[in-house]
Parts: sequence; structure tokens; C-alpha cells
Amino acid sequence: MTDLVDALMRGPRGRRLCLEYVMRTDESVRSAVFWLGRQQDAPPGVQRRRFVGDDSAHQEPPTYTSEEVAALIDGVMLATAREDIVREALQTTVDLARYWQEPDGEDVLAAHPAVRDALRHVAELVVAAIPDLTATRTTVQWAVDWRPLSDAAPLEPKPAAVLAEWTRDQREDEARSARERPANPHANWSGTWWSVPQRLLTTRGSVLDALELVEDSLGWEVATIIPVRGAGRTLEITSPEDWADLCRHYPMEITASRRHDWFRVTRRDGRWLIPDWQRVAERWDAVHLTTLGYLSAATQFIELDAEYGSVIAGWAPDSTIWLTDVAREWNEPREEWTRPRNDWRWSHTPQPGAR
Repeated sequence: MTDLVDALMRGPRGRRLCLEYVMRTDESVRSAVFWLGRQQDAPPGVQRRRFVGDDSAHQEPPTYTSEEVAALIDGVMLATAREDIVREALQTTVDLARYWQEPDGEDVLAAHPAVRDALRHVAELVVAAIPDLTATRTTVQWAVDWRPLSDAAPLEPKPAAVLAEWTRDQREDEARSARERPANPHANWSGTWWSVPQRLLTTRGSVLDALELVEDSLGWEVATIIPVRGAGRTLEITSPEDWADLCRHYPMEITASRRHDWFRVTRRDGRWLIPDWQRVAERWDAVHLTTLGYLSAATQFIELDAEYGSVIAGWAPDSTIWLTDVAREWNEPREEWTRPRNDWRWSHTPQPGAR
């Protein structure tokens, strides 16, 4: 248990999960985090979440320190963690992940030493409430197409062609960025920030994870869930160290193309690497990021050596990317799922004539 709590608390997403949970269980913590988080946003006061029906625009904002927020968290008496609240907190944590701008004020607050220490007892309960935190890739997998069932496309992974095109695009983008972009990391430039190919077949271990745990969600209200099965050699990414090892063994430099975005995320000015996924595919058929791997590693600087660093960017928890042609759509029916507007919870929509 201690190792899992330590892993959760070392990552920005893990700390944010714990903060989101305790905010949902105590109104005084929620209010204090809201106001202090606004002050710590970059620029201040632009935090996206607002209280429903509040009149904060007409109030003199209260002031809090990080130590005061930590004291409020310490004062919350929690015996267990409710799984439904953990799930809601996890959905928000994933949705608010950023790789192209500074961390929001709540991420900054959760990293403060006093707040981080206070969140540890929350982390112990959250770890106990997520049974699949360290689960490896399962045989049963699901892909999602963000269109209605009647309009969903066939799965056409063609991973070799996708990886060849991705590799070429990355090298061209890096060369072009080195020519055209300033070396000053503070410059107002943005571009590609992902560290995994976005067009490869990507699957999840559960339908609800595929629908609910989405970074920077675009507000889809209908989706088609596709059953997938795959075999072969799977590399598990369970920690920042696993990702660092992968980058060291299969390095691709992307300093010029990621410099400005990843500087804003990590405040680190240096050289950057990601895995050369085309070379990774020579050994591995699939790579799976566990939920704990995501919560402990995503949206932060991962040191590779004295010169290079990396970031896990654009890759959701319990997510598998398929590098070779070993995954297939299974012989089960596709399903259409929907959700109400402004609600993160999805439900299956039975089709006419379906049993």
C-alpha cells in the first residue's frame, strides 16, 4: 500500500485526483481551493471551473495560503473513499490534463509541500478504492469512435503505414522547427505536443474508461464502442522509470518541436526525447500505460539523463497503443453510447431490433 501511495503522490495527476476527491467531500476545502487556485493560475483568475450558481464576480474574494488549505484538508475526517466520488474525481483529473500551457492553479496547489503532505491520507483511501490501479493489459479491449453507430467507420489500423508516416512527419517537423522557431523557450510558440502517435489503434480495458477518462474532452455526446482483441508482446509502462527506459533504448529527439509547449508545462529548458515508435514496433506489438503509470508520470518532467528529459503527453490511463497488426475487431456487436449534455456519465443506447 505504501508504495502505491508514494507512486500516486509523485505525479501531478495523482495529486490532483486526491485534491479533487477531498474537494468533493468537504465544502470548506472546495471553497478554499477554488479561491487560492484562481490566484495561482497562469494568468491568475482564469480557472475554468466555477461554482454552480455562485456570485463570486460580485464578492471581494477571500484569501487563503497553501498552509491554510493543508490544514483544512488535515481536518477532513475520512474513513473510506466512495468509489463513485473517486470516479468523478478521476474523470475531472484526466480531462484537465495540460501539455501545451502552464499547469492550472489547482495542480500548482496540489504540488505545494504542505498540501502534498496533507493529501497523503486521502491518497491511502483513493488507492484502496481503485482496484485496477496497477492492472496490466487485459485480453478484452475496447476502441471508441466518436460518431453514432450508423456513421462509425471500420477499424483500419495499418500500423506499419501509420508509423512510417508518423516517423517521417516527426523528423520533418523537428527539422522545420529547428530552422523556424526561436531557441528561447519563453517565446510565444506552440505546435505538436503529443509523445505517442495519435492515429494508431488505441484501446482501453473497459468501456467506461474509454468514454469517461479522456484528456481535454471535446464534449462528445454520442460514441460507438468497438470490441477488440489482440495478442502479442506487450510492454507495460507502470512508472516514470519505465517510460525513461523506453526513451533511452529507442530515442527520437524532438527538442525544437516540443521546446516551447513542454517548457510551459514543466518549466524545464533543455533537450527532449520521445520513443521512436517505429523502432519500438520491431520488438513490441503493443505498449500499455497502466492507470498508476499515468497518475504517477503524466504531465511532468521525466529525467532521462543530465542532458535529456521527456514527457508522457496525450496518452490516457489504462490505454494500449497497437504497434503491429495483431489486434482485430471482435465478433461481438458494436454499441452506441450517449450522455446528456454537461454530464460526464455515459449509458448504452439499445438499438431497434437488438436483443
